[in-house]
Amino acid sequence: MNVQSPIRNIQATAPRVKAPPKKRGRGWLVLAFILCVLLGAGAYWYYGGSSTSTPEPVIVTATRGDVEDVVTAVGSLTPLNSVDVGAQVSGQLEKLYVKIGDEVEQGKLLAEIDSSVMAAKVDAGKAQLQNLQAQLAEKQSQATLAHVQAERQDKLFAIGGTSKDLLDQAQAGAKVADAQIKSVQAQIMQAESSLKADSATLSYSKIFAPMTGTVTAIPAKQGQTLNANQSAPLILTISDLSTMTVSTQVSEADVSKLRVGVEAYFTTLGNPNRRFRGTLRQILPTPTVTNNVVLYTALFDVANTDKQLLPQMTAQVFFVRASAQDAVLVPVAALQFGGARAGGTPQGAANDGARAGRNGAGRAGRGGRGGAGFDPTAGLRPRAATLTVVKDDGSQETRSVMAGVTDRVNAQIISGLNEGESIIAGVQTADAGNGAQRRQQQRPGGAGGPAGLGGFR
Repeated sequence: MNVQSPIRNIQATAPRVKAPPKKRGRGWLVLAFILCVLLGAGAYWYYGGSSTSTPEPVIVTATRGDVEDVVTAVGSLTPLNSVDVGAQVSGQLEKLYVKIGDEVEQGKLLAEIDSSVMAAKVDAGKAQLQNLQAQLAEKQSQATLAHVQAERQDKLFAIGGTSKDLLDQAQAGAKVADAQIKSVQAQIMQAESSLKADSATLSYSKIFAPMTGTVTAIPAKQGQTLNANQSAPLILTISDLSTMTVSTQVSEADVSKLRVGVEAYFTTLGNPNRRFRGTLRQILPTPTVTNNVVLYTALFDVANTDKQLLPQMTAQVFFVRASAQDAVLVPVAALQFGGARAGGTPQGAANDGARAGRNGAGRAGRGGRGGAGFDPTAGLRPRAATLTVVKDDGSQETRSVMAGVTDRVNAQIISGLNEGESIIAGVQTADAGNGAQRRQQQRPGGAGGPAGLGGFR
């Protein structure tokens, strides 16, 4: 008989404990981490490494075109000639014969005001005048009789047929009759004047056009009662739209660049492709201040034969200080101003330009606007400059040129460069912050920008 060991029985009856599972996948995590590191390094090398590359020049070609040196402003349109037609008498506006937009001729009947009271006053004045004229006839007859009696008494007194007292009475009666005639004549003159004034007032009840033009506003309404005792009530406005005035607001920084007679043109919001041209007529000396900005009003007139321009239209105005058509043009960034000589370093040119800018600012500050040290045409004169020309074989040449009219983008080359030649307009660098390639046109001259333009912006 086999006897089992108690230990073996215990092992047989005890529950088995499972071993923990083995960890798997750590190799994949390590591989993914290494891959991310490699991708990041490659991206840094691809994008960031280019920031240390040598800048490449931006080569452009000289072209032909038009260039203008302009001062821009915003303005509005108003008729050159405009009349507000009012009422000189009080009363009800009975008739209104026109409406807004009607063309009227000078002398045309526009409106009528109730004239019954004024007409009655005129009739009363006429009756009073007739009464005075009748009194005058009576006084003239009495004066004639008084003079006859005075002559008779004078003849009787000469032969002793009457007394001195009767003669004096007759002569005094004649003088009184003459005085009464003069009094009635004065009353007649006064009555005639009153009647003339009343007749003129009666005529004011009919409103006639004072000028030829277009009815642009009718604030009054038919049937409205007008009170002209304190001020003339406005009935309508007539404007001559054949010539319009452009009123522009020019900043104090630009007004010194303008002179009367400068050519100007503008476009409207409804017709941006059409240019309306005129000549600067006046610069008002009194400024307006809006939000601490000092603005001066500049005025010029334009013909409006086709009536395309209407009052209160907004105008984008350009005052042309100088212009050049079919000229050789290069980017302003390609030019180096400030008196730099051919072969000079950009840093030296920048220093020269900065000194020239400081000297010019000092003269302007001492002379003031319009003073002896300020010349508003200094920026319009031809200026010497240098640029870098790229030849067909790839070599570069620093060449002196004469620049003419310049705006903020292009400059006219008067001499020293031909159309089609290649020049360097800047350098192309990389932006290491976002890795995107972008072109930056840097001025070789640095701070020394074109005189009167404040540099390239």
